[in-house]
Amino acid sequence: MIRKIKLLSSKKGISWRSRYFRGNFILILFIASFPGIILGFCLYSFGIGKVEKELTGAHEDQIVDRAINISDQLEYLEISMSHWAFDPRFDYSLMDINFVKDFLETRDISKKLLILQGSNPLIDKVELYLDHEQPLLFNPNYNIIQEQKEKLFYHSIVETTQSIQWNRLQKPSDENDGAQLILSHHIPGVSRPAFGAIILTIDEHKLLQLLETLTPYNEGVTILLDDDREILASSNTNKSSEFVRNLKDMALEQGAKKGSFSLEWEKEKYSVSFGTMKRISGEWLYISAAPISSITSPIVFISNLILVVSFSGLILAIIMTWFASIRIYNPLKKLMTAFTVGEAAVSIDHSQNEFDIIKENWIKVTTESEKLQQRLSTHIPQLKESFLLQLRNGYLYDYSEQELRARMENYGWKLHEQQYLLIDIQLTGMYQSELKGLEKDDSLITFTAMNIVEEYVKDYFEQSTVVNYHNLSVGVFIVAPIHTNLNLQLNSFAQDVTNMINDILKLNVTITISETIKEVKKIPYLFENVMIGRQYRSFENSNQMINLQNWNKDGKRFKVVYPFETEREVVQAIRRGQMEETEQLIRKFLNELKENGIQEINIQPGMLQLFSMIQHEILHSGIHPNELFEGRNMFDELSQIREPEWMVKWIIDEVIAPYIQLLEGQLDIEMKRHIEMVVEYINEHYREEISLESCADVAGTTPYTLSKSFKKILNINFIDYVTELRMNKAKELLLNTNMKINEISECVGYRHSYFNRIFKKQVGVPPSQFRKMKATK
Repeated sequence: MIRKIKLLSSKKGISWRSRYFRGNFILILFIASFPGIILGFCLYSFGIGKVEKELTGAHEDQIVDRAINISDQLEYLEISMSHWAFDPRFDYSLMDINFVKDFLETRDISKKLLILQGSNPLIDKVELYLDHEQPLLFNPNYNIIQEQKEKLFYHSIVETTQSIQWNRLQKPSDENDGAQLILSHHIPGVSRPAFGAIILTIDEHKLLQLLETLTPYNEGVTILLDDDREILASSNTNKSSEFVRNLKDMALEQGAKKGSFSLEWEKEKYSVSFGTMKRISGEWLYISAAPISSITSPIVFISNLILVVSFSGLILAIIMTWFASIRIYNPLKKLMTAFTVGEAAVSIDHSQNEFDIIKENWIKVTTESEKLQQRLSTHIPQLKESFLLQLRNGYLYDYSEQELRARMENYGWKLHEQQYLLIDIQLTGMYQSELKGLEKDDSLITFTAMNIVEEYVKDYFEQSTVVNYHNLSVGVFIVAPIHTNLNLQLNSFAQDVTNMINDILKLNVTITISETIKEVKKIPYLFENVMIGRQYRSFENSNQMINLQNWNKDGKRFKVVYPFETEREVVQAIRRGQMEETEQLIRKFLNELKENGIQEINIQPGMLQLFSMIQHEILHSGIHPNELFEGRNMFDELSQIREPEWMVKWIIDEVIAPYIQLLEGQLDIEMKRHIEMVVEYINEHYREEISLESCADVAGTTPYTLSKSFKKILNINFIDYVTELRMNKAKELLLNTNMKINEISECVGYRHSYFNRIFKKQVGVPPSQFRKMKATK
């Protein structure tokens, strides 16, 4: 065999006389054969019987530990459930909430249920049931239960005597999914009677995965029984229901709370362990059966395998050693071949030291590397820009100051005794410029501006890098010596760039100059600094410069003034489909924002908030914004607009016009006229007794149709509209007249006693207290 190995080695170009090859061969042969023989002997000396006994005992202890772990997880769910039920958020105040009008409350409850649902992997769904006259269900979204079966199902949970309990129930809405394991808790948790419940549905798949940990090697059967000894869950790889029943009966016959026994089934021996876990509603019983062969088979297989390997170890070791030796020598051979190919190839002399050949060729490679380095230097500007963008986006946050400095110096920056600052150049006036038709091609215009900036910046600063943001903005990162006053250079540079962009692109420029820093680690702060600073620009089409180095950090604070009343008028005009009126109101809204100053920080957040309310109205009308706007990021588009007039046009053309056009195709125009007629009638006769039937006669329709259309078009119930109108009139009389309260109640169509009660319910305080509160302000 040794002769054959020598022959094969010579064919592969490997000399057996080489000490490097021969030494590796002998060493690997010893390592490959000797440990296998010793391991096989030691393993058989212990004996399979002893290993089986030890493994079985360890398996039983492991099952107990895993059962405790499962019990702890279920107990955590019970404790969490009680904590949620005692949350003040779920007290009797829920019964007084109008979930249609108080949409913020509705959204908060839905968010809280989503948080609860994601708090534990065992939870599949969390529901909140409120036993109103009209039952409500959050799952997690707000729903009104219509089906009688669902009403009875959820009502039965509230009617139970125990406030918290486990059940395996069949939900009416999930008839095809079978019964599900449910944990429910009455609310409120602090008192009786209950008016609702938090219902937690267990993820069957996750629970079965948890139960499968009670059986080793993914084989065997695990059963979980409730306090009535009914099966709650079963993980059964045996696929035999008869085996499960037999296993359950034998475990119950033991008459103990925990223990173990053996079970023969279909020529297979099973090790069975069982025990109890205390639950809030009683004691559950778990049963775990694992085939003995699944525990011991790995040891038996490994023992036999090692025995076979031990007897043939020498032959296999020699073969493996031969392959290993060749693989060890091959990298050196390949390296030599790689250094001696191409135009400079030379024949390999095996008598020459291989490492001398590698050294000669390494010098050649180094020379080529220097040439490549020269080519790389032409791409340094792009690398610098990429590095700064990585810093801005936080990708290099974990790097230390020294590491960042080393990378910057590798890119060609000189950082000794230097300071850093950033200039932000923002283009405005697009809406009124000759480039108006290119407003959607920001990258082309920004690229042109970047070329202009690059032409000027190298005349003013020795070290600078221009960053293209591709959104009508350009950044200039400057490295300058410490203690150098840059104000004159910065002002001259800003003036020249502004004049050139004005002349070539016919656009205005806002230039924001950051503070200076001395640490590379703080460079991301410069980007944040200019982003915040440029919000204080005047929101008008003119050239501006904001120098944050001279910024008075203790200057006046901006007072937030938001025209809520005009916002409501805009929403009402949109509901009525009045385009011209809507545009006038939006301009009025914008003018009211400008009264507090025309800085971007005053106007842009207000316009974004107005768009948010318009989008909410679109959602409330049953139209999904994604369908209306075709997946566009409307908030991002609006935030990029730099001019007030462009903002108004964008909201009208891109948001309101498509919405009203779509809405008009869905609504019955004739019914809208009926509703307008009824609203006019209510405004004229609110002092009199008004009913849905009388208004239906006025409109010439049925009360049911009127009620449904009233809600659909005005987004408010008929009686709520009448009540809100009367309350507003009553507030005006309370504040602007000296009339007595009983006179005011008659003027708005109520009896005195009922007026006091309904006023307090709607406003929160009695009429007399309301008058006093407003009088003291």
